[in-house]
Amino acid sequence: MGLISRMTTLIKVKLSRLLDRAEDPRETLDYAYERQLQLLQEVRRGIVDVTTSKRRLELQRAKLQESLDKLTQQARQAVAAGREDLARLALERKAVAQQQITTLDQQIASLEQEQAKLEQAETRLRAKVETFRTRKEVIKAQYSAAEAQVRINEAVTGISEEMADVGLALERAEQKTEQLQARAGAIDELLASGVLEDLTAGSQDTIERELARVTVTESVEAELAALRRELGQPEQPKQLGEGSST
Repeated sequence: MGLISRMTTLIKVKLSRLLDRAEDPRETLDYAYERQLQLLQEVRRGIVDVTTSKRRLELQRAKLQESLDKLTQQARQAVAAGREDLARLALERKAVAQQQITTLDQQIASLEQEQAKLEQAETRLRAKVETFRTRKEVIKAQYSAAEAQVRINEAVTGISEEMADVGLALERAEQKTEQLQARAGAIDELLASGVLEDLTAGSQDTIERELARVTVTESVEAELAALRRELGQPEQPKQLGEGSST
């Protein structure tokens, strides 16, 4: 169980680090601001709905009030005409209308209270959203400035992963360049010493080198013979292979 717990903790830590790298606070702030705007819009729609319902009840009350006034007039006319039965009927209908008006007044008052609460909530929420928007823009600007400063510092110091990769690439390029330069220098030395033969030279170069060697040999032999004659020494017989063959 201890091993599993440690592994679970390690996984959570790594996931947290990955999420922290992937999360952009500016996007989070913008999302939170959009959610607050949505809530504010919902409150405003609620105010509109309550106001509409109250207005509908007020229209119904106005109609009932007109009916109430009409029934009162009818009851008065019926009494004047000696028709108490009709007057009683009109007054009964008036009493029912009066009860409906009382009920509507209570509903209208309740809606007015609800409308007032929503309007107060809308005012507070609107002020909160505006304050949040201002803070959001300030934080976003500060974050962008800090992010730019970090990137500049990383570029200058070379501590970022990207710059580290560039540094490694430069080191590898320098190492390869030094190796090639050393190899080229070694080959030049071997060619100069004659250990290696320049395979790129053609057959004509080989012939010219042999002819030059023969010329040098003949020049040396001629000068050596002249020295012997000056000293009165006898001529030395030519060794086999010396000079030109007949």
